[in-house]
Amino acid sequence: MRTLGRLFFLLLAMAIAASAVVWQRYSAFTQASALPQPINQLFVPQGQGFARTVDSLMANGARGERWQWLVLARLQPRLGLVQAGEYEIPANATPAEVLDQLARGRVKRYAFTIIEGATVNELRRSLANDARLAQTLTGLGEAEIAKRLENPEPSLEGWFLPETYLFVRGDSDFSVLKRANLAMRDTLAQVWLERSEASPLRDQTELLTLASIVEKETGHGPERDEIAGVFTRRLKLGMKLQTDPTVIYGLGSKFDGNLRRIDLQTPTPYNSYTQTGLPPTPIALPGLASLRASIAPAGGSALYFVARGDGTSEFSSTLDAHNQAVRRFQLKR
Repeated sequence: MRTLGRLFFLLLAMAIAASAVVWQRYSAFTQASALPQPINQLFVPQGQGFARTVDSLMANGARGERWQWLVLARLQPRLGLVQAGEYEIPANATPAEVLDQLARGRVKRYAFTIIEGATVNELRRSLANDARLAQTLTGLGEAEIAKRLENPEPSLEGWFLPETYLFVRGDSDFSVLKRANLAMRDTLAQVWLERSEASPLRDQTELLTLASIVEKETGHGPERDEIAGVFTRRLKLGMKLQTDPTVIYGLGSKFDGNLRRIDLQTPTPYNSYTQTGLPPTPIALPGLASLRASIAPAGGSALYFVARGDGTSEFSSTLDAHNQAVRRFQLKR
């Protein structure tokens, strides 16, 4: 009996010692850095369990042994509830910090930027070329997309706010368009409230259209208000806008980079040299600054402007003065 008792206590002591060693190793694991190098791309598929996620972590260089990660999740169950998505995990995070990021779903986000002055076709090409987005709009016409967006107009030109939008891998191209469309509609509604009774613009679509012209004509940001003032006065007086960007937009794929006299003389709905008033739709995606300039343009009497060649414009109140400016800055006479 004494021998059995001694054996029992020996085994107990060995078990306690072994447990102490295991606990010491586990404690050291939880307090140390889990990653010597960052993991730039860890993808957790929908429905993947915790154990498989641990395998992915270790395959990407995470320290520790599999059982240590499993014990950590058993002792802190919240850390074992990983969410699907793509993650970017920084170096030197502790195991608990790594699992906390996965449990909270702090996934990697990407940026998609819509550029001021781009056209809706250019926007669609950029979306189609982004491999991180799920492509759901391929083959859909503009009218169908406008219907899905519940856009106020069947034409989508102008109806997306130039801004940077964050998304996660696997989001759809439509989801980005939807956010940009709602952002433009909200912004347009807010800016519309700033209009004065003297404005010749009859509705928000006309504001968007004028702002798109101002966007394309502005080479120097501080001049937006003055350029908007020229076009606003022309609208009030019933003068033709006579702006090249509308003609170029109307030419579409026929434009080869060279705007000819015949182009200015050929009537089209977008030729502001032959048509009075605004074109039938916007011609680009205007930014907030152009929207505000178009609803609250600068005062003055200028009805003309011409590019000086340095990104700025020369403004004139009379045709004679304008012709002199053209000779000076364009014809170099």
